Amino acid sequence: MLPVEHKDDDDLVFKALASPIRRRMLDALKQAPRTTGQLCDELPELDRTTVLQHLRVLEQADLVIGRRVGRERHLSLAPLPIKRIHDRWISEYMRAAVELLDRLQG
Repeated sequence: MLPVEHKDDDDLVFKALASPIRRRMLDALKQAPRTTGQLCDELPELDRTTVLQHLRVLEQADLVIGRRVGRERHLSLAPLPIKRIHDRWISEYMRAAVELLDRLQG
């Protein structure tokens, strides 16, 4: 059983990943770090305030790291929370599905 803080962390990650806009933001940051302004430019359908609100959710889930460089804020992807979700949820379910298929074929 996971400690309570990891359960809470997982909830924040799942909440952050639930939004297609936030997933687009993570996809952009996966390609390369961006400044806040560059990320806003990649989402022209959203105003800056909305982008910043989505960024806050990603940062609370520790999926994005922001650091100040002069007047700019540089953002980068923090992959460890996604790896934790993969290790706990996806890989276990994938293994169970493969074992089930193996039994059905056998």
